[in-house]
Amino acid sequence: MLLGQNGAGKTRFVEMIRKAIADPSGGGAIKPTPSLVLGYSDQALSNLGQKDTPLCMITRLFELGEQRARTLLVGVGIGIDMQGKEIGRLSGGQKARLAMLALRLTNPNFYLLDEPTNHLDIDGQEALEGELTANEASCLLVSHDRSFVRSVGNRFWLIDRKRLVEVDNPEQFFEAARTQQ
Repeated sequence: MLLGQNGAGKTRFVEMIRKAIADPSGGGAIKPTPSLVLGYSDQALSNLGQKDTPLCMITRLFELGEQRARTLLVGVGIGIDMQGKEIGRLSGGQKARLAMLALRLTNPNFYLLDEPTNHLDIDGQEALEGELTANEASCLLVSHDRSFVRSVGNRFWLIDRKRLVEVDNPEQFFEAARTQQ
């Protein structure tokens, strides 16, 4: 779990890691294993094409067949009536659930998630927590959601004054953040 105040550079750090994984020949210090399957989502859900439809996106990216894709979409709260409409017309929660469905279908062994709970309701957040803990995949997550951090995190890194420091738990950071408000 990556912790830090707003503006500390968490999103930038995650983006640097994503770019290094996407282009391992770029000469950086990160050399991902060839077996790495990245599951990435940023806080803006930029991997969703706003003009695409949920059904087209899922059937284009994954070989599921239309009926299976429709069933999966309904399972994440995107009803039949919304499956053919532009993703840009979905609510923030529906977009987040669509992004998490696409992430799950990618079957990643490394999750790189920047604020994945921003638009999720409680059910969506619990489903994500369950998926991350059940799959026991490696993760680097950024989240300000204390409950999510406590449920999912088992190692914690803090960006403090442009330095990355491992801390034993997030509680001291949470307390400092609370007193600065």
